[in-house]
Amino acid sequence: MSKTFQSLGNRNFRLFFIGQSISNSGNWLTSIALTLLVLRLTGSGIAVGWLAACQYGPILLLSPWGGAFADRSDKRLLLFVTQGLEMAQSIGLAILAFQPHPSWIALYTLAIAGGVVLSLDNPLRRSFVTEMVPEEHRQNAVVLYSMIVNLSRIFGPALAGLLVATLGYGWCFTVDAVTYLAVIACLAMMRSSELLRVPSRPRRHGEVREGLRYLRSIPALWITYGMLAAIGLLAYNFNVMLPLFVTRALHGSDAEFTMVYSILSVGSLAGALWVARRGRVSVDYAIVGAAALGVTLLGLAAAPNVGIALPVAFAVGIASILYTTSTTALVQVRARPDMHGRLLAIQTMFLVGSSAVGGPISGWIADAFGTRALIAMGGVVCVIASALGYVAARGTP
Repeated sequence: MSKTFQSLGNRNFRLFFIGQSISNSGNWLTSIALTLLVLRLTGSGIAVGWLAACQYGPILLLSPWGGAFADRSDKRLLLFVTQGLEMAQSIGLAILAFQPHPSWIALYTLAIAGGVVLSLDNPLRRSFVTEMVPEEHRQNAVVLYSMIVNLSRIFGPALAGLLVATLGYGWCFTVDAVTYLAVIACLAMMRSSELLRVPSRPRRHGEVREGLRYLRSIPALWITYGMLAAIGLLAYNFNVMLPLFVTRALHGSDAEFTMVYSILSVGSLAGALWVARRGRVSVDYAIVGAAALGVTLLGLAAAPNVGIALPVAFAVGIASILYTTSTTALVQVRARPDMHGRLLAIQTMFLVGSSAVGGPISGWIADAFGTRALIAMGGVVCVIASALGYVAARGTP
């Protein structure tokens, strides 16, 4: 097997890869469809921002504790529970969406419930990767897991655009609910004897503070996490930025928005394949990735129409995956295995959970100053974060 896909030689990880590819496509299908449904019901950028707050607010508040719980638990067993709960959320969204006038308050409530489950599920899935492969395949497995996310970001939004235009929102959530059966089946087929489990340990007081102290002790990690805090808050809110940008600034349709999102994800996939072939990453990858993300976002803000936005979105995708995958790989290669859950949960809190604050801010900026200003601001933030990271990281391997 080629170096790019070497970790797929491990049976358990191969099953995980298949199940997560299917399920994550369903997740993105739901995420895009829910955003478009709220935008149709309200016509408000701030309402879309508050949806992001509902989806990711629980991650901001609960992820560190979810990561600590993941570090001391049987990850495979808990994944059965979290995947089942997420399937129930999708069924609830489908029931609402099939109604002629769905309550946007009920949609927000289910979004919050999904965020609570995701605050545990996300660190479980990401830290479980290192239990399925030997150490020499760990970085490759981390990158291929990122590739799963980006594969699903291609198919999920494209399928959302097709279903919304033909069958309606309810079928988007129904299809998502069915995809969870695939990941549950793959988890059931895994061989427990081949898992490289970190020995379980009892709960200790101050586990989250211990994770933060450990993070501060490794320069490559605290530098990239400092950059992540700013970028996650003001530049990585694609679920808010892109639908408003395409439908307002570019005067595109819902289908054209899903096309732009899918092309961005194709770029992310190309970036993931390139990173998968590289050796061990360094903090320089994250700095270069952040700078490239900033420059490409500035280019996207200047795009005059959907046709020009498509290739620029491809470049944004490449830059974003270089940045995020480098940050993740540094954790899973340099940190102690018993810290992976907590550190990855903190990373998720900065990158995803920060949308709880950044989403409403982004929606307000889009309504008040326009979506071009919103995306340009994100580009400037990335460039500044990269410059500060470069200064702080001089001499850091």
